[in-house]
Amino acid sequence: MLKEDKNVRKLILDREGREGMRAAGRFNAQLMDEVRQHIRAGVTTGEIDRIVQEFTRDHGHTPATLGYLGYPKSCCTSINDVICHGIPDDTVLREGDIVNVDITTIVDGWHGDQSETFIIPPATEEAVAVTQTAFDCLYLAIDAIFPGCTISTIGDAIVAEAKRRGFSVVREYVGHGLGRVFHQPPNIPHFPDRRSRQQKLLPGMCFTIEPMINAGSRFTMLDKSDGWTVRTRDGKLSAQFEHTILMTEDGPEILTLTEHGPSKGHRFNGQP
Repeated sequence: MLKEDKNVRKLILDREGREGMRAAGRFNAQLMDEVRQHIRAGVTTGEIDRIVQEFTRDHGHTPATLGYLGYPKSCCTSINDVICHGIPDDTVLREGDIVNVDITTIVDGWHGDQSETFIIPPATEEAVAVTQTAFDCLYLAIDAIFPGCTISTIGDAIVAEAKRRGFSVVREYVGHGLGRVFHQPPNIPHFPDRRSRQQKLLPGMCFTIEPMINAGSRFTMLDKSDGWTVRTRDGKLSAQFEHTILMTEDGPEILTLTEHGPSKGHRFNGQP
């Protein structure tokens, strides 16, 4: 349990820290809007990675994933049954694919982190449904939290909605605290557990919510050949959306809102 001690105080951002995270989130959202212009059939995931790296570097910032724990690229591109951490390469996006692009940048020492799942039309009803569910679960979780709530509030909202729609929630990979460090406490599971029922989200805490929703079972499989790529064990589709959230005294503030991307209430369409 997070105690009210110096370890908790380290997670509470002061005014300068909050502004630093806001700036990082704003740039990360601009980067996502740049990326979305290039998502289409025929583009390789390696091209997406090049765009991420060049846009970030050209603006004087740093791709956080490049070299992080040995990760070789500037973003993650996870297609169809890949849940997360897909490594960009010469794979070509095709009609009917769904692809999650996960980007994190370092702006003046602060991290902005978000992801979106894109649909390459024409797509199946299942592809649209699992994408819609992941998106809706993200916003249901954001709407549910408030200053001083338990972290399990997030998991309660996500699991209930995913189950209602016949989908499952990944448990092995979770959201996380964010600031000058890429991954820090508290962990943000997308399902309720004992620890998350004891921990609270206090004003000044910054963290990600990033539900990974599977069309089939929740179970995952790590690709041992690269040590990064995580797939659904049953080979079915998976979708994810992520925002960086700052808990303020008045409630959650989304730091990675895009200008041209889907906003709360958006309905996805798998047709051209």
